[in-house]
Amino acid sequence: MTSYSKFSMKLLAGFVEPYLHFFPELKQDLKRSGMKKTLLEYLCSSLLTCIIIFVVELPLLALIFSLCKLGSLFSLIMATTTSLGICIIFFVLFLNYPKIVIRDKSKSIEKNLPFASIYLSTISSSGLPPHKVFEIFSQFTEHEEVSIEIKKIVTDMKAFGLNINEALSRAIERTPSVELKDLFWGILSLLKSGGDMTVYLREKSVTFLNNYRRKLNEFSKTLAVYLEVYLTLLVLGSLFFTILTSIMTGLGGVTSSGIVAIQSLLIFIFIPLITAGFIMLIKSAAPGGG
Repeated sequence: MTSYSKFSMKLLAGFVEPYLHFFPELKQDLKRSGMKKTLLEYLCSSLLTCIIIFVVELPLLALIFSLCKLGSLFSLIMATTTSLGICIIFFVLFLNYPKIVIRDKSKSIEKNLPFASIYLSTISSSGLPPHKVFEIFSQFTEHEEVSIEIKKIVTDMKAFGLNINEALSRAIERTPSVELKDLFWGILSLLKSGGDMTVYLREKSVTFLNNYRRKLNEFSKTLAVYLEVYLTLLVLGSLFFTILTSIMTGLGGVTSSGIVAIQSLLIFIFIPLITAGFIMLIKSAAPGGG
């Protein structure tokens, strides 16, 4: 626990604790995101951050509004309302941040899972017991979040003395990926029924590879649409606007200094911002998060 978290707990724990039952979903999200924070600690830290934002914003906004000659009372009311609104937005963002972490981890798992399942099936085909299969696989770090989830299973078995079934049950509860959860469920069912884990893993790896291939195919089609929109609206649109404004300047309808300012705003601010937005959109749509 950081010193900031300790301070927030000391200051706000008594106020926040009676309301913890209103956030059952957040408690589960924190567990699945792997943020290593208790619900009370996370809420106290978030609330203290919002209070600090409010204390800093209120006098600053009041000064800005008063400089606009809006009147002292009106400036204070506007500053208070705006500060409260911003704090509420920040608190909602804090509540949803674990979901963003879960989504990113899930994308990373689903990107690496087809290849990780091949590794698992290969190790399992050597005839090793399941707990040894997971232990060996956990030493491979190139599979990112999949390796981390497997390493947690190994830690549960080694550090806490759980058997493979209990460790898998805990992994199913905390994993952020639906596909990895399905894989763990299948392995757990096979271990309880005495099935062949190697055959199961080999079949699942084929399924995951087919799904990944389908996602890549869909993404390629989506990317083609994005590129067409980008080229049509941004590149051709910018060229058309530049030519049109230049013609207007030549006809004398608008001053040249105003046109230069508008064109500079378009070229140096608007186009880079829209391009950055397109890059973020493409990265978010890519399998595995780009």
